[in-house]
Amino acid sequence: MKIKLGVSACVIGDKVRFDSGHKRNHFICEELSPYLEFVPVCPEVGIGMSVPRPTIRLLDRGDEIGVRLVETKNPDADYTDKMTAFSRKKVDHLASMDLCGYVVCAKSPTCGMERVKVYQENGYVAAEKNGVGLYTQQLIARMPWLPIEEDGRLHDPVLRENFVFRIFALRDFYDCMADGVTRRAIVEFHSRYKLVLMAHCPMEYKSLGKFVAKIAEYDLDEFYVEYRTRFMQAIANRASRKNNTNVLMHLQGYFKRDLDKTEKEELAELIHSYRKGIMPLLVPLTLINHHLQQHPDDYLRQQSYLNPYPETLRLRYGL
Repeated sequence: MKIKLGVSACVIGDKVRFDSGHKRNHFICEELSPYLEFVPVCPEVGIGMSVPRPTIRLLDRGDEIGVRLVETKNPDADYTDKMTAFSRKKVDHLASMDLCGYVVCAKSPTCGMERVKVYQENGYVAAEKNGVGLYTQQLIARMPWLPIEEDGRLHDPVLRENFVFRIFALRDFYDCMADGVTRRAIVEFHSRYKLVLMAHCPMEYKSLGKFVAKIAEYDLDEFYVEYRTRFMQAIANRASRKNNTNVLMHLQGYFKRDLDKTEKEELAELIHSYRKGIMPLLVPLTLINHHLQQHPDDYLRQQSYLNPYPETLRLRYGL
C-alpha cells in the first residue's frame, strides 16, 4: 500500500498558483513519488478563487479583528471566513484517511507552516515573521501527530531525512493496526521503535516506555490517540550525533560475544569516526547490518532504526 501524502497542489506541478504557475518539487515528484499516493489540495482553488487570481496576504487588523486573509491591492476583499470554513471541512475529511504526512507550500498565506509574512495596516510587515497559513493552522490543530513540512525545507538533508522517516513510521503504525487496534499491536510496534526513540528523544523514550507498560490501565481508544501523538511528536525531534552515537554503542554491545578483537576494533573505530563527524551515519550502520546477517538477533532484526525506509532513497548519506 502506498503512503498517502497530502500536498499543496502546486508542489506536484499543478498550475494553480496566482500567476498560473507551479512550484514543482523534484524530490517529492521524482524520488519519493514511487512510494506515495498524492492527495493534492489548493485551498485558494478550493474556495472558488480563479487561476490566475489577485494576490492575497495576511493582514493584522488589530486586537479586536485579528489577522485576516485579504487581497493585497484590495484589503476589503476578505477571504478569511470562507477559507477557515473550507479548511476545517477539508482537514476533517483528511483526518479520516490515514494520511501519513503533508508537504505545504512555503511562505503561502494559506499553506505556509512558519514565518509567513503578516502585514500591518500601514503596509509594513510585522517585525516578527511568525505567521502560519490559515489552512495549515487547521492541519496542525486537528492532526497534531501528522508530519508536516514545507517544500523549501526539503532541500536540507537533515530535515528531509527526518520528514521521510516520520511518514514511513506513521504508515508502519497504521499497518500494525490494520487488523484492529489492540494492546498487543501497540506494544509490539513500540518495541520495534525503542532505538528510534532513544536516538530522537531520550526523555520521551523513558516516558513512553512507562506509558506503554501501563497500557492495561487505560481505555484503549484513548491510549491509541495519545500514544500516536506523543510518539510522532517525539520522533519529530531530529536525532543528534550524540544520541545516534549512544544508539550505535548500544547496538555494538549486542555483538560483544560474536565478534573477534579485530572486528570489534573496526566497529568501534567507525562509531568513533561518526561521533567526530568524519563518517556519515550510514557507514557504521552498514557494518552493523552486516554483522547482524552473520550473527542473527531477533530483537535487533525487528528494530526500525536499522532500516527505517527503502535504501534506494539514500537519505542517510548526508547524516
